[in-house]
Amino acid sequence: MSEQVGPEAGTTPTPAQAGAADSADDAVPAPAGGAGGGAESRTADIVPGPGGVMTDEVGVVTGELTLRTEFASGQVTLRVQYREADEWYTVTGGRVALPDVAGLDAVHGVAVGLLHRPEG
Repeated sequence: MSEQVGPEAGTTPTPAQAGAADSADDAVPAPAGGAGGGAESRTADIVPGPGGVMTDEVGVVTGELTLRTEFASGQVTLRVQYREADEWYTVTGGRVALPDVAGLDAVHGVAVGLLHRPEG
């Protein structure tokens, strides 16, 4: 299983990601980071449980989704989109300070582990 990452290199998925399929959507760039922020992201296809994923912009989204965990300027933001759609939505409560990009894989693995619930 491979995982989409920023332009630098690939990564090995964490055990929490083992149940999630990966996104093949290369066309979605990570947002630009601030001064010295070093923008980077990870993506994975997920299927949330029956309650879906709450977003700031449109409320609950359900079904086949892509989760993107973004790091820029010392902050991680979780976003979801309907698989292969254009619009991204911010996961409610999905922003947290992260002082070092080295923690991005761990945060992404936890997010996938929490949100990917295809069996309900």
